[in-house]
Amino acid sequence: MVSHRPRPEGWHPEASYHFVDGVAAAIDKAHELAGERTVVVNAGDVGSQILAAGLVDEVAMDVVPVVFGSGKRYFGSNDGPHPLEDPHVVVQGDGVLHLRFKVRRWPRPRRGAPGSRCRRTPSPAPVRR
Repeated sequence: MVSHRPRPEGWHPEASYHFVDGVAAAIDKAHELAGERTVVVNAGDVGSQILAAGLVDEVAMDVVPVVFGSGKRYFGSNDGPHPLEDPHVVVQGDGVLHLRFKVRRWPRPRRGAPGSRCRRTPSPAPVRR
């Protein structure tokens, strides 16, 4: 569980509770605790932060035939598009479609390039003689 609050009242005394600084540290701690097992993260605002940090390898979605008129976004608010590969797992269930997508890794823009978050002062235009 990721939370900004202290251990909840009534938390089982033997259940672990770890305080870390940010989602990247939370994922590091989860990997440490999981050992060789897989770390799974729910969607929502925390999932969005972890996806934006580039720490998600795969996204699983279950699609059901219902269209809602309102609700929360699957990944909460996020900072832009996060392209996924074509689904590598497609399982047709009874009234549900289970999909799994690898997160597309694209080369990070060069420092100062359009789309990068790190800007540098542009160098002067070359002088033509």
